[in-house]
Amino acid sequence: MIPTLTWTPEGVRFLDQTKLPLEESYVLATTYEQVADVIVTMVVRGAPAIGVSAAYGVALGAKQTKAKTAEQFAPEFERICARLAATRPTAVNLFWAIDRMKALFAGLLAAGASLGQIQEKLLAEANAMYEEDIAACKAMGAFGAEFMPDDGGVLTHCNAGALASCGYGMALGVIRAAVERGKKIMVYADETRPFLQGSRLTAWELMADHIPTTVICDNMAASLMRQGRIQAVVVGADRIAANGDTANKIGTYNVAILAREHGIPFYVAAPWSSIDLATSTGDQIPIEERPAKEVTHHAGKQVTPDGVGIFNPAFDVTPAKYIAAIITERGVLRAPYAESLEVMDVRSRRLGFLEGQGDVGPEFFERLPEKVI
Repeated sequence: MIPTLTWTPEGVRFLDQTKLPLEESYVLATTYEQVADVIVTMVVRGAPAIGVSAAYGVALGAKQTKAKTAEQFAPEFERICARLAATRPTAVNLFWAIDRMKALFAGLLAAGASLGQIQEKLLAEANAMYEEDIAACKAMGAFGAEFMPDDGGVLTHCNAGALASCGYGMALGVIRAAVERGKKIMVYADETRPFLQGSRLTAWELMADHIPTTVICDNMAASLMRQGRIQAVVVGADRIAANGDTANKIGTYNVAILAREHGIPFYVAAPWSSIDLATSTGDQIPIEERPAKEVTHHAGKQVTPDGVGIFNPAFDVTPAKYIAAIITERGVLRAPYAESLEVMDVRSRRLGFLEGQGDVGPEFFERLPEKVI
């Protein structure tokens, strides 16, 4: 398994994704501030990985506090959470993880837990998120594999793989599971300008798993679709609104439109923690803008004229109408997503399948209405 991030006694160890594919090196974050910097600079990226990284950042900050009591630590805890929450605005997993740590801390504080107990429980919660993410990715893979062609091409955009999670991956987890079932798949990986997550990261991890992969420039997808070389598209998500509108890496919307035009199913694979039922539509999703240098320079060399205007949004929003299905660890949802997401959420709560209580298994999946497949 690719060691995207690992807790150690000294701090959190991250695989430096800015150095891939040419160099496999690691960064050790020994303070919560360093964890925040690692997230901002995209040493670690991908919505699930960002969320778990933030949880470990909170645990690390608690471990290193100079406070003597839980009450003394409380204001510092809020500052730690605020710093980590300010790193990247679009991926809702970041806020989901921090809110989960906040809820745990509030409960422990109200119960009169000691500072030592709180430190121990915060780390245990971050570790639980780590394990849950891997299990969720494998469940997504099991649910989504059946939608992949038995023999054909699958296009993906950006990197929603093991590198974007704690292991196995979301969109790439679906592909991995399909290959494990014996399906013969050629993955077409969009290079994903301007940060090149497809050509640098997706290609690197799929080649490590010996899954046939071809990198294409972002503007080549339509041509390959017209030639009949792509039978399905599967991507990840950084935030899914209550109506199914999905924010993912910039360029995803383009791919969804192309897929619709060519009659190719477009699937989204994401953990339940990427779903934001408090956000009604994609219009309300905050879109991060990245530094202009990511566009003006390539491999350290300037490629645009001095003074030219630069617009560099990191994400776009794909309207729900273009999405054939949303694959989660709780099952696979179909349109109308406002209804199927609500049903899945209500049934999950009734059956006790909440964060920290294990995966939703096939027995839950089978009890859902037909419109939620």
